[in-house]
Formats: sequence, structure tokens, C-alpha cells
Amino acid sequence: MEPLLLYPNPPPYELAQALDLAGWAWKAVGNEEESRRDEPEDGWGGAIIVAAEEGENAFAMARALRKRDQPIEPLLLLVSGAQLDELDMRGELFDDFCLTPFHPRELEARLKHLLFRAGRTSRPNVIEYGPLALNVETYQAAVDGEPLDLTYMEYELLKFLASHPGKVFTRETLLSRVWGYDYYGGARTVDVHIRRLRSKLGEEHAGLIQTVRSVGYSFGQSKWL
Repeated sequence: MEPLLLYPNPPPYELAQALDLAGWAWKAVGNEEESRRDEPEDGWGGAIIVAAEEGENAFAMARALRKRDQPIEPLLLLVSGAQLDELDMRGELFDDFCLTPFHPRELEARLKHLLFRAGRTSRPNVIEYGPLALNVETYQAAVDGEPLDLTYMEYELLKFLASHPGKVFTRETLLSRVWGYDYYGGARTVDVHIRRLRSKLGEEHAGLIQTVRSVGYSFGQSKWL
């Protein structure tokens, strides 16, 4: 899918981070002229306009995008609670809105819904299990929308486990599949990384990685259960 257009430039940090973690491609612009200059060959994948701080400038930007010969859609507005009354007379400017501050998972859900309705169903390469999301393309991970600070091998181990929910792996198998057949470290390497992952997942989600006594480790539950 083509990148989403974001306004303003730079966009709020929380918005950029949420989109990055969820795997959405985006490009921020400062005005309608920039949106035309930077537009991909196949057009924008949609637009997110932040009106919570920009106010009238943001609504003017949305209006300009809608007045094109080929209007940019879908268009999502981010607004504050105090701006809700202002939306009553501006229904033609947007396809949906989201209140700020927003939860990253709500933002992603609204984007998915809008893009599905628009016939744009391409999904970023993301592994999801419950509150956990792993962006395979950017090597980012998040729980409940909050980014996890993982090392490269911690990420690789978590990605491998989350890709096979419910399956039990011995320490030796994890060493060969994650670290590689030429890795000479012992089983303790796996235990150390599992302990660090549980700590970073936090007490509420540490149980996603389960110890199978005398065997090894598993992640979550099988989708067949």
C-alpha cells in the first residue's frame, strides 16, 4: 500500500511512533502544495490530519485534499474533545475521527476499518498476539502500544516464539533456530534471554512465555485450541 499522508510536518511524536510500531508507511507534509509535490506515483494511501493543535489550518488542509479532482481518501481526523461540536458542519471533510490523546490500538483499528472500506487491504508485515505486536520490517515491538526496548537477539527470540504460538521448543532447538547452527553457546543463553524478555514484557504479560518443565519454552496458546 502507498504511504499515508500526515499533516502537519512534523507530526506529533505519539502519532509517528504508533504508525511506525504498527508498520504503516507515512510521509508528513506541511501544506497542500507539498502533498502534491511529494505524492507517490500511485497516489496517497490515505491521510491523517491532526486538528487537535492546528485547528482551522488542519480543517483547511482537509478541505483542500477533498477538493482535488481525485480526493484523497480515506481521511482520518485527530481531534480533541473540545472540537467535537466543530465536526457537525464538516462531515464532508473526513471519513472518520479519533479523539486525542488516542490509544495506539484504537488508532490502528480505525485505520484498518477505513482502509478495508476503501478496498485497500494491504497489511504491514506485523506479527500480533493479544497485546503484543512485532513489526518484522522495522524490528520494533510493542505491548499494548507501548514500545519494548529489545536487543537484536531478544527481538529475534520473541519473534520466533510468537510466530509459533502454543508450540513447545527445547533450548537446543531455540539455539539452532534463533542463534544459528554455528552458535556454540550453551542452553543458559536461552534462559538468560527468556528471563530478560519476561522482565521487559512486564509482570502482566510475562506469562506469555511459559516454561515447560524438563522440555523448554512455549509462547501463548495454539490457535487450534
